[in-house]
Amino acid sequence: MSTSPFPLPSTQTVIKGAKTYARDLVERVLATFLQAFVGGLVLTTPLDIGMWQAAAVAGVAAAAALVKGLVARVRDVTNSASLAKGV
Repeated sequence: MSTSPFPLPSTQTVIKGAKTYARDLVERVLATFLQAFVGGLVLTTPLDIGMWQAAAVAGVAAAAALVKGLVARVRDVTNSASLAKGV
């Protein structure tokens, strides 16, 4: 039996890792959206902006969280959407 110069993980490991990463990323994006939306709603009266403008701001924040999570995945092959090492 010859050994491959590039040992690959088992299919089960890859699927489990992808599920873990996807769940982590979705959780982070939704949490960012909710936090930004609530923060935007708190500021709607003092800044005289509408609820839909606050939702748009929250959407931009969630999109930024999504991009950050994807960059973290490309930067370091882990099952986390965090940029911190070892997470």
